[in-house]
Amino acid sequence: MPATRADHYVADVATQTVAVDAVRVSEKTSNLWLDAWRDLRRRPLFWISLVIVIVIIAMAVLPQLFTQQSPTLNCELSNSNGGPAAGHPLGFTFQGCDIWARIVYGTRTSMVVGLLSTIIGSGIGLIMGALAGFYGGWLDSVLSRIGDIFFSIPYILAAVVVMSVFSSSRNELTLAFAIGGFAWASTARVVRAEVMRVKQNDFVMASRALGRSRFSTMVTHVVPNAIAPLLVIATLSLAGAIVAEATLSFLGVGLPSSTMSWGNDIGQAQQSLKVAPMGLIYPSIALTVTVLAFIMLGELVRDALDPRARAQR
Repeated sequence: MPATRADHYVADVATQTVAVDAVRVSEKTSNLWLDAWRDLRRRPLFWISLVIVIVIIAMAVLPQLFTQQSPTLNCELSNSNGGPAAGHPLGFTFQGCDIWARIVYGTRTSMVVGLLSTIIGSGIGLIMGALAGFYGGWLDSVLSRIGDIFFSIPYILAAVVVMSVFSSSRNELTLAFAIGGFAWASTARVVRAEVMRVKQNDFVMASRALGRSRFSTMVTHVVPNAIAPLLVIATLSLAGAIVAEATLSFLGVGLPSSTMSWGNDIGQAQQSLKVAPMGLIYPSIALTVTVLAFIMLGELVRDALDPRARAQR
């Protein structure tokens, strides 16, 4: 007699698949720069300083958009130290030139010297700091001692000496080298410290394991990941270079007196300070607003790039 097979009853069980390890594509991507931008765009001071910086750059590139007056051609002694008039909102200088036109056209000189000085100083500081921090050893000792020597020399005093020696070729490029060539030591220190931190990461070890040379690893992996503090320092250095240019021009060892510069205008206006103080005050206000805008922007960017500073707000 054949054996009978018992039927098995299987209950229906409602199953639900849970994607435990599924990637949440709806989440926002995040990295250092995106986090910094999300922090900056919520801060009113960032937009205020950014607008001021954009206006200043526009004045330096396209001064014709801000004034139709010539800063040198329409100077009449009959208008010497004159007050505001139609088409001349800030009045006239001692030579009878339009103050507003000279401020607008003098922006280009300050920005050119500031940018060139920042590029020169940041470039030297990046090279010196990256080599010292990545290779270490005797190279770090030598480069650090060179940096200490330059750090102990006030770059304003050094620029005075350089501009006095090269008095026959006093132009924007010479002044930029005089300022930037002695102001790189602080940048090199910051870059060195950041490179020493970045080179301890695993991706540097992986790059070396794949056969890349040390120099190639430094250029392609270490330096790009250590560049954030340099950008902040460059913004602050730009403000310092603008002040240095105005200071040297005011002292008479900067650009020639024929060059339109805020420092030259301030220096020339001091002779009539008692009778017409606005000729000195207006260029000083332009210089102050420009420097404060760049300093404010640099400080905000530095705080935004610091995760600890963002967490405290």
